[in-house]
Amino acid sequence: MNALDPKAFDGTNMTPFDEVVAEIEDLYAEAGNWADGSPIDNQAQCDALDVLDKSLLDAGKRLDALRVEEKRPLDEQVQAIQDRYNPFIQPKKGKVDLARSALNPLRAAWKDAERRRKEAEAAKARAEAEEEARKAEEAMRASAGNLAAREQAEEQVAYAKDAAKFAAEKDKAATTGLGLRTSYRAELTDLNAAIKHYWPLQRQAFADLVSDIANREAGAGVEIPGFRIIEERKAL
Repeated sequence: MNALDPKAFDGTNMTPFDEVVAEIEDLYAEAGNWADGSPIDNQAQCDALDVLDKSLLDAGKRLDALRVEEKRPLDEQVQAIQDRYNPFIQPKKGKVDLARSALNPLRAAWKDAERRRKEAEAAKARAEAEEEARKAEEAMRASAGNLAAREQAEEQVAYAKDAAKFAAEKDKAATTGLGLRTSYRAELTDLNAAIKHYWPLQRQAFADLVSDIANREAGAGVEIPGFRIIEERKAL
């Protein structure tokens, strides 16, 4: 008879879930009676606790099996929905991301070329503005005592200001609205140099890393430099 079949409990109103939960509640209460702060003092008591522990473990497994079975239809529904959508929107594999990744190099190349063109225009405008400013300064110095020359110098100053304004506009156009995003990634080329750099800055991160590695090797029966192997025992 299938333990997951509600018919297995004919004669009661309890579901399989209710049955196992009631069993766990009883076992939990029994565990509370034992775990009252007093130690056990004989083998018979230890054997009884071994049985209680295994009963708790078994009941927990059976309840989890009921959980898995109960939610299986929902999991299947969710997976069916996911399978319908994944071909189109799955990160890095769906058609949306695949198409975008194919288009991005084309767009980036054009936008980068536009950036360089605008930067060249801005550099040219800056140079011209600097030249006009130099001419205006020379004209102002040369116009001392000469009204006609002063008028011409003022015109040159106004022209230099217009050139400076134009250069500022080109600078702005070269640095905004490009549709480009700059990102950076680090490629390891010298592990020793990297460790020497980060060791004084990230000591705890290094300690956590080597501790994790050492814990995975702690039961191999060999000494690990820099570590003390601690043996711990837990009841099965």
